[in-house]
Amino acid sequence: MTANVFNWKKMFWFCLGLALASGFCMKWIEDGFISNGKLFSIFCLELYLDKQGLAELFAGMKDNAKTILDYHLHFDFFFMAGVFPGTAAICMLTRERIEKKKKMIRSVLFTIAALQLAAWGFDIYENLHLIKWMKNPATIDNVGFYHLLVRLKFIIIISGVAMAAIAFIFFRTRKK
Repeated sequence: MTANVFNWKKMFWFCLGLALASGFCMKWIEDGFISNGKLFSIFCLELYLDKQGLAELFAGMKDNAKTILDYHLHFDFFFMAGVFPGTAAICMLTRERIEKKKKMIRSVLFTIAALQLAAWGFDIYENLHLIKWMKNPATIDNVGFYHLLVRLKFIIIISGVAMAAIAFIFFRTRKK
């Protein structure tokens, strides 16, 4: 095992632990997401609500629900520090298992690994705006751009995991 592979594996395991721990914390407090007497999900905030829907949701939240959402969004910073570098590590580990002559597959894996930085930036943008909007719903703006970045984030992370899995199954070097 080369030092490069060993380092990517260490990074992957660290990121997996960080993502699992913070994901557990986020899931644990989700039952406090209540606005106007109804439960809502984080995916509503991320993907489905327009400016008016976000304003109504934040206006309908009591202080304890806002505190819980604030905790959730702050735990998400730790979660994303595990998920995006972890996905990059998976892509790079898979890339190391691909024959050197399959340059296109190796390049795609490297590119998707590098794109995880952009997706991480999009997630940071998302969280900072949700925190800002929750504290002052009058500041809700540019929701279309916000939704675009959220969707791009999901596309990049899912394509990273999917491409690594496909490459691992079909293109890896098999040891005899």
